[in-house]
Amino acid sequence: MSLPLEGVRVLELARTIAGPFCSMTLADMGADVIKIEEPERGDETRAMAPLWNGEGAIYLAVNRNKKSVAIDLKSDAGREIVLRLAERCDVLIENFRTGTVERLGLGYAEVSARNPRIIYCSVSGFGRSGPIAHKAAYDFIMQGYGGVMSMTGTPDGEPVRVGYPSADITAGLLAYGGIMTALWAREKTGRGQHVQSSLLAGQIATMSYFAVATQAAGVPPKPMGHVTGAVAPYQAFMAADRYFLLAVGNDGLWKRFCRAIERTGWIDDLRYATNSARVANRSELVSSLAELFATRPAAEWVALMDEWGVPASLIQNIAEVMKDEQVRDQELVVNLPHPKIPELQVVGVPIKLSETPGRIASPAPMLGQHTHEALREIGLDDREIDELAGKGVIRRGVDGGGSQDPIGSLGTKRLPLLSS
Repeated sequence: MSLPLEGVRVLELARTIAGPFCSMTLADMGADVIKIEEPERGDETRAMAPLWNGEGAIYLAVNRNKKSVAIDLKSDAGREIVLRLAERCDVLIENFRTGTVERLGLGYAEVSARNPRIIYCSVSGFGRSGPIAHKAAYDFIMQGYGGVMSMTGTPDGEPVRVGYPSADITAGLLAYGGIMTALWAREKTGRGQHVQSSLLAGQIATMSYFAVATQAAGVPPKPMGHVTGAVAPYQAFMAADRYFLLAVGNDGLWKRFCRAIERTGWIDDLRYATNSARVANRSELVSSLAELFATRPAAEWVALMDEWGVPASLIQNIAEVMKDEQVRDQELVVNLPHPKIPELQVVGVPIKLSETPGRIASPAPMLGQHTHEALREIGLDDREIDELAGKGVIRRGVDGGGSQDPIGSLGTKRLPLLSS
């Protein structure tokens, strides 16, 4: 079965999480992704803790299905190699600090001059214009600047970030959507374009509800821990043994909930009959529920809520999630043996297509694993490649040799969608 992006070629000039997450998503759908890495150290996530048999867990997580080509972008010869590779690609993704690729001579103007049909995607921190566009940014910084940390945590507690890199992942997903939209637009116009995504844009986009709610309430939301200010009861409760989550999201669910816990008198009780009333009387309601829920184990309460169709859940840790039957059924965790980690498991393809599903074909590559292959394709012979390696412009695999190719040739047959 063909893959939806089979024949699409992507050149990744990105590192850490946001850009690589975007290109990995494209690769999962069948795109050939060539990841350009610094020859000595590679992507900085290769060295970030925790390490597993010498490999960085973050790198393993967001670089599957790719080819590693190690090139020194600061050298003239290295830049020319990248431009020649870009001539043969449909998409280029970069997430350097704003202005860096232009200083390297690899900005949109230079690349599009060599390949007018290329979709050039820049993933930045604060965007590519404005008074602080050139400021360095990490996910942690953007969660604070973009407002998320002002609402996360407990009342009167210290600032708390979202536990996963929400700004990075959201920016990567927006970049993926922008690239796919631009590829479709190219079908109509025949022209490539510059796509932009940023950690800031992702944070603001996911805050859309709170932007309006702040105007409506006249004050910004404050941290409420596991409670939401808009709905009640909608929070964590301590059962006899552990916490569980309960989400009575509307008045219809409230009636079911009252019947489930045998408090039918609350259905028409004016203090609780509507969500707005329950929010206004939250303290009294939560106190009564906390006393009730403390009488039985959490699993029994969740089972009872499931029986009545009321959303509830235990709070699972990541190890439990990876073993969860529903997660496994959806193939959201899959086995992906790595040369140094045979037991490696990774998160599966989250986008499900009935006719042309994505796939996970290979683990994150070793540094420079595919350099020799990529340079041969753009016309360099072994002597020229040896000379570049001797000068430190390139790196060829962990042992300096050629590459193994678990994905398939860079010369994949191109579809009519693609640039010639």
